Amino acid sequence: VPVEFADSAVHDVVCPFCGARYVVYVRKHKFEVLFDLGTKALLDGYAREAVASFAAALERFFEFYVRAYALERAAERAGDFGAALAALDATWRHVASQSERQLGMLALAYLLREGRAPDFLTPKALGSDFRNRVIHRGYLPRREEVEAYAARVFALIDRLLGELGGSAAHVELAQEEAFAAHLATLPAGVTAVFEEHPGMFRARRFGGTLKEKAVPPSKTAP
Repeated sequence: VPVEFADSAVHDVVCPFCGARYVVYVRKHKFEVLFDLGTKALLDGYAREAVASFAAALERFFEFYVRAYALERAAERAGDFGAALAALDATWRHVASQSERQLGMLALAYLLREGRAPDFLTPKALGSDFRNRVIHRGYLPRREEVEAYAARVFALIDRLLGELGGSAAHVELAQEEAFAAHLATLPAGVTAVFEEHPGMFRARRFGGTLKEKAVPPSKTAP
């Protein structure tokens, strides 16, 4: 049954043949999904659309980094995870619609965590001119230009994930908490499916960080 990606990573599915209800939980973060969509768009010949997805993937990864750092600090202080996550969500709402402020939060988070200025926030390092020409000025890029931009985005995300190391697991846990809360609301007889596609980032950085969670008896999961 074809299903569109949901923003929440929670997908309600009804079998068109038997009417059985399923819920599919996709263990991927938004930046991973967006990068995958950019890759697919490029392979399908939609170069301009691919640039938009790669650019969005980078922005959402910057949010991922800020969240990982904030939750890491809360863990170091032995704070309550739920309270820390709620405070983080409330704070992020102030910058959710302003990419410049989000970039500022990332710069400060990187400085505090790594003890050095973020050398990757220059327009050249981010490929900002190319991105703006494509997205805002309607430039139609050649495939090789998009491939170079994608490689730049991938290398930066991969580098920062490497620097985060195990701290990325804090954001993984936040996703698992959201899945668990949704799972608890499902009636008996609904099949819960947890999917974790390897992907380029996940296979390199997230592999084995979290295992399958136990599912209550009223639900089933393969």
